[in-house]
Amino acid sequence: MATASAPSLLDPATHAARWIADYRARAIQGDVLGTAPDPAWSAMFEELAAVAGDDLGQARERVQRHAEDIGTGFRIIGESEERPWPLSPVPLLIDAEEWRTIERGIVQRADLLESVIEDLYGDASLVTRGLIPAALVGGSPFFLRPMAGLVPPGGHHLNFIAVDLGRGPTGEWRVLADHLRSPAGAGYALENRLAIARTLGGLQSRLNVQRHAPFFAAFRDGLAAACRRVEPRIGLLTPGRYSASYAEQAHLARYLGFLLVEGADLAALEDKLYIRTIDGMKRVDALWHRIDPRLLDPLAFDSHSHIGVAGLIDAAAAGNVVIANAPGAGVLESAAFGAFLPALATRLLGADLILPNIATWWCGQDRARNEVMDDFDRMLIGPAFGVAPLGLPGGIALHGADITGAARDALLDDMARRPQDYVGQEIVRLSTMPVVTDAGLAARPFTLRVFAARGADGGWVVLPGGFARIAEHPDPRAAVMGEGCWSADVAIHGAETVAPVSLLPPADTIHVRRNPGTLPSRVADNFFWLGRYLERGEALLGIVRVMLGNSIDADAGAALSAETVGRLVGLVVSGGGAPHPATLRRSDLAAFARTAMEDAGWHSVRTINRLARGIGQGSRDRLAADVVRLLDAPYPNKGGMLDRAGSLQRRYAALSGLSAEHMGRTAAWRFHDLGRRLERALSVTRAVRAFGMAQASLDDLSTLLDLADSQISYRQRYLTGIARVPVVDLVALDPGNPRSLAFQICRICEHLAALPVLEDDGMEEPQQVQGSVLTAIVSTATAAALDADILGDVERRLFQLSEAIARRYFLQGAEPLRAAGMTLA
Repeated sequence: MATASAPSLLDPATHAARWIADYRARAIQGDVLGTAPDPAWSAMFEELAAVAGDDLGQARERVQRHAEDIGTGFRIIGESEERPWPLSPVPLLIDAEEWRTIERGIVQRADLLESVIEDLYGDASLVTRGLIPAALVGGSPFFLRPMAGLVPPGGHHLNFIAVDLGRGPTGEWRVLADHLRSPAGAGYALENRLAIARTLGGLQSRLNVQRHAPFFAAFRDGLAAACRRVEPRIGLLTPGRYSASYAEQAHLARYLGFLLVEGADLAALEDKLYIRTIDGMKRVDALWHRIDPRLLDPLAFDSHSHIGVAGLIDAAAAGNVVIANAPGAGVLESAAFGAFLPALATRLLGADLILPNIATWWCGQDRARNEVMDDFDRMLIGPAFGVAPLGLPGGIALHGADITGAARDALLDDMARRPQDYVGQEIVRLSTMPVVTDAGLAARPFTLRVFAARGADGGWVVLPGGFARIAEHPDPRAAVMGEGCWSADVAIHGAETVAPVSLLPPADTIHVRRNPGTLPSRVADNFFWLGRYLERGEALLGIVRVMLGNSIDADAGAALSAETVGRLVGLVVSGGGAPHPATLRRSDLAAFARTAMEDAGWHSVRTINRLARGIGQGSRDRLAADVVRLLDAPYPNKGGMLDRAGSLQRRYAALSGLSAEHMGRTAAWRFHDLGRRLERALSVTRAVRAFGMAQASLDDLSTLLDLADSQISYRQRYLTGIARVPVVDLVALDPGNPRSLAFQICRICEHLAALPVLEDDGMEEPQQVQGSVLTAIVSTATAAALDADILGDVERRLFQLSEAIARRYFLQGAEPLRAAGMTLA
């Protein structure tokens, strides 16, 4: 008879059992793991041990690496740099039965919120009947009067909502906050799931975890169904790359197939909304916005807004564009409304809230204010309308007992003057969940953000999960949690098998297309200048490397002549890379080279890298992850200048290789390569004029070959030494040399011929005319006759070409709306 073998110390189940036992021994009452064995949590920790062994820190590093590979990040308001998204390797597990109650509660709440908003912007019967105080509406900065009487296209004010939930120590769920203006976080929930799926690959099937794709498909279909056109064009309106959640917005736009647009991309004309594209003006049927609704339209709301679209609300009022969510919906985000929603639910829905609010008292009513003052030290004191009143300059709710001294006196004085600006709320104690810290598993309080969206039938669909925010400290009070320190995936699991649903349609139903779709003018502009900045940085770096290798570093060989060095210096100074050095001595040249490479106050290599990086961050929805990583890489700071220059040169080469070999030959690539070619043509033109004119020395000609990266080509072709005419011919006029001026102009003309035109009369547009003139000049020139005047004319025409490209394709302002030939489709 066989005997069962003892479990191995290396067995994942052994690690999981030990982790759970140790954790439960230290966790406080009400933790999600509970005290009884739970097969789901055991399975999750076994999956974790299978990939990380006994090292939970390795699991944390692995999931963080996956999150960074996906491109997940966020920005603190006021900071210019993105931070990595903090993801815990331990997901929050919720049983499907428990989730069904949460789901029903979210749908009920969404219906209630829609009913109240519809009434407030309709006949306002809830105010006239006394169910909602008029001051609660009129005093809110989020109530937008221009929306009164406007029925949104599709008939709904709310298309997408987020709700923050807290789980109490006894397992009950309560609503902490509603997010209705521009709810954020759904992209983070999606990215968390992707990172966890890559880390714990077997968890999905082992626990039958419900998938996110059907929710996002339903939301996309719901927006499309609200539009008038059968095949609508939908945009995700972002405030730009400095938005706190721009990375999330870019990921969502890419995943949903929406155009990621900014206000400057859009224009309203004759009560319709258009996007500026390289093909002209194209209709936009729906906008999912992620900006403050008060900034959406400077004509309707805040006249100082520079990120909105003038006339957008008129287009919505005419039924020609769906705005999700409708401006003004945020009036119900105010904490003060929490005091009235329970009674409104009973009156409007005929039932109590399935997910109750935290108890709230609005101090604008005498009875509620007296209760708050009586229990001041046992309540949270917070702003009523989401903006900081005088007594709470930080704008966040504080525990009354923690407010002392002068701060307490100032708060009480302001509450006496303007009680309507304040609310009192009960202090909620939160459940805890496990998170991986440096010391191992630790219990931390958490909140759960849940999302709901309207489907194609107008009904609500709830995302199965959402994401959890986990506090940094073990204090279970919701008041001290803030925004949290970690996030966690939320896995809804059950006994029923989950079909492997994807947001993508079945392969055999996809209509094959080779047109990549609409290219907004701003994106074309960004790709064009990304190419120019990368080429400009590489050219400046080439000048510095020639100077470092041949003039400053005595061990590298004979120094260049003073005249040649002076011309190199002149190229850098004319480009704004550095101020002219006092002398051409080695010490002054070294300082000059360092400025040209690293001084952020000049148009140095570091500055050019920063500009390119900014464009990359604003175009991450269209750039490969490898390109974004290279652009985001820190400026090298180790080794000497030559070492740093070499490191940067390799980075530029990698970016050039990625664009040449990995970018599809779309219009976006054409603008990127067009920028590169135009900038390289300018660099070669200036170099030939500086080093290739009559009386050029051997040092000049050798430097010209170095700057044009053509030393090897020249030596293979000419064995008798360096001479001016063949050098100038190779660098300027040889169409077979990929570094030559002629080659760049050929490529420029090819791109211009392939890009869209506005007329079908067969006549060249201005940018094409400039290309043809440049082609004629270069193709008819000879190296012997090429002089400074001809090269000056070429440089001037290259600048004119750049301006013509910008006028035609990078549509800005109101002028394109009236220009003849602009397509309106």
